Amino acid sequence: MRIVAPACTPDREHVARGVEVLTSWGLQVELGEHVFDQWGYMAGRDADRAADLNSALRDPGVRAVFAAMGGKGTYRIVAGLDVEAARHDPKPVVGFSDITHLHLALWNQCRLAGLHGPYPNPSDEGAVWAESLRRALMTTDPIVLHQDADEATAEVTVEGTATGVLIGGNLDAVRTEAGAGLPSLEGAILFLEHQKGTGLGEVDRALTQLARSGSLDGLRWVALGQFLGFEDIASDPTQGGWEITDVLRDHLARLGVPVLGGLPIGHGRYPSMPLGTQATLDTAAGTLTVEPAVC
Repeated sequence: MRIVAPACTPDREHVARGVEVLTSWGLQVELGEHVFDQWGYMAGRDADRAADLNSALRDPGVRAVFAAMGGKGTYRIVAGLDVEAARHDPKPVVGFSDITHLHLALWNQCRLAGLHGPYPNPSDEGAVWAESLRRALMTTDPIVLHQDADEATAEVTVEGTATGVLIGGNLDAVRTEAGAGLPSLEGAILFLEHQKGTGLGEVDRALTQLARSGSLDGLRWVALGQFLGFEDIASDPTQGGWEITDVLRDHLARLGVPVLGGLPIGHGRYPSMPLGTQATLDTAAGTLTVEPAVC
């Protein structure tokens, strides 16, 4: 497997610890040439980041591609993906947040499934990080995520069951790809999570853009992960008493589809979950069961 940096520059110590864990599983780990480059806030120039990614996609000895870091910049290089290489020699890309751009582009252009999974930094959740990733990457067992009532989005659940291809990831990335690299969501399950650092209005803008662009047409089910950074927002008098659940409910209720909220996955927890494979959503059981991205 190979670690590349399509977005921001990772911490060397974090990558070293991640390599140690992955190597302990019997994997041979390589680093892309430009992983630790820096150009502004990105891991090197666009051409260099794209070259590392495409080199990994083209190399028959590489069986999985890990993103070293998220942040910003992946959206700048998705148009230059070697889609033919990905189609000819399928291999999962692992990452989340800004790496959602890669997941969407690779599914849209060559139906390549990937893993919404952590960066190679085992300091996050320790053994939980490692075991979840190992299972998703190295077994063909389905992945089952259980609703956590303590997650804010659990309150947005709308009863129903569904089966379809699971598509999505970080809301900002999904919104950015609307009208560009976002695949059709006809009959799909849309998974969304959101990072800290933005207000209710930004979530509102993102969901409005997706709706107005027609990107949500034909969507039949929604799975919600973590939406972080809104814990105390109801006490802000400028918000009129609204919380993140109010914004999500206001938009998603218009779709008239089942919604399973409260999935413990996103920028605060790091279980690995396939994207681009068949999934079954069951609000009564509070589960999202996803078929593997590897075979």
